Amino acid sequence: MTEDRSIAVIGLGYVGLPLAVALANHYRLTGYDINEQRIAEIKSGKDRTREIETERLCGSPARFTFDEAAIKGHDIFIVTVPTPVDAHNVPDLGAVRAASRLVGRVIAKGAIVVYESTVYPGVTEDICGPEIEAASGLVCGTDFFLGYSPERINPGDKVHTVDKITKVVAGQTEEVTRVLSEMYSKLTSGGVFVARDIKTAEAAKVIENAQRDINIAFINEVATIFQKMGLSVHDVLEAAGTKWNFLGFSPGLVGGHCIGVDPFYLAHAAMSIGHHPEIILAGRRINDSMGAYVAECVARELAQTGRGAGSRILMLGLTFKENVPDLRNTRVVDIIGALKERGFEIDVHDAFADPVEAEQFYGISLLSRLDDAKGYHCVIGAVPHESYCALDADGLAAMLEDGGLIADIKGMWRGMKTPEGYRRWQL
Repeated sequence: MTEDRSIAVIGLGYVGLPLAVALANHYRLTGYDINEQRIAEIKSGKDRTREIETERLCGSPARFTFDEAAIKGHDIFIVTVPTPVDAHNVPDLGAVRAASRLVGRVIAKGAIVVYESTVYPGVTEDICGPEIEAASGLVCGTDFFLGYSPERINPGDKVHTVDKITKVVAGQTEEVTRVLSEMYSKLTSGGVFVARDIKTAEAAKVIENAQRDINIAFINEVATIFQKMGLSVHDVLEAAGTKWNFLGFSPGLVGGHCIGVDPFYLAHAAMSIGHHPEIILAGRRINDSMGAYVAECVARELAQTGRGAGSRILMLGLTFKENVPDLRNTRVVDIIGALKERGFEIDVHDAFADPVEAEQFYGISLLSRLDDAKGYHCVIGAVPHESYCALDADGLAAMLEDGGLIADIKGMWRGMKTPEGYRRWQL
């Protein structure tokens, strides 16, 4: 594969934009997104996902566009659009289907289409390929070719970046696999692993996050058990972690667009062939129940001080994980909803989230600052953003009324001495 070949990245979110910027150092690269505002932000040097710094973005040779005519006839198309689930936890392939039709409208003979979006085995060849054929009039495997290379971006992770991780690749033919291996080997120092075929690569991706989900579900379950025994799960994990092969997982809410979603793709595929996936779905049930469990614990702790409906609670954090602005599929809203149902008044602050998106997605008006946050009956540390982890006992006490409750979901204040006269609960 020569460097004069052109590449189009379809979808410029937290996966597509870092990929586009990295590949643009080696190939002629056009980044495409249907969101005109997103393109305008990128061109101005702003990445709302905070994955790419302004200086690096402005200095990139990549071209960015929302005009599909600008990607017509590119040699390689890389699809990085979201693959969520619907309200019933059924895979929603709407975006990947639409991206496939887009590619079909602009593709030329001989092009390769690579999917990085998380899917279940068979989607690339059985669903995406036919969509491209229908839109282009070309024949898959003859006029154009498919490939799959699962994304492994971890939002907010500045260590395991796209230019350092191992890339799994698989092509429809040996030649396509060779081309993709060469392309991705220029991208990353982590090397390329060639999977047996496209379905194998799809399967590998979908179990990566399902495995994490199941492990976290186990820790969440033992956390609830140890709570009833009067033990801190964090103390237990610290002791157990001294064994060389003990796996390091921690309890908490499991949301986002990967770990909280991908297991449903695997479950859907399993049920389509007549297998009921017991462990996978049990893990999902446990993790999806944690928000209600936390709300129950907080309500019980407040009740012991005579506090009930009408009490004021400050929620610190709304994003799905620490130090990222991403609000998609955050499970903090489960705690908020359960507490509101009990009649509590909830204010929410987040050090990273976009207030417009919080209002748009969840109808939540974020506090703009914490300086005036006073007189709460409870402060809940929901997301361990750096600024929240840095809060000390005096800082938390200043937000609370006398005798108020400090609730710590992630153990971020575990080493802090509880202010005298105040109550404390942690998961």
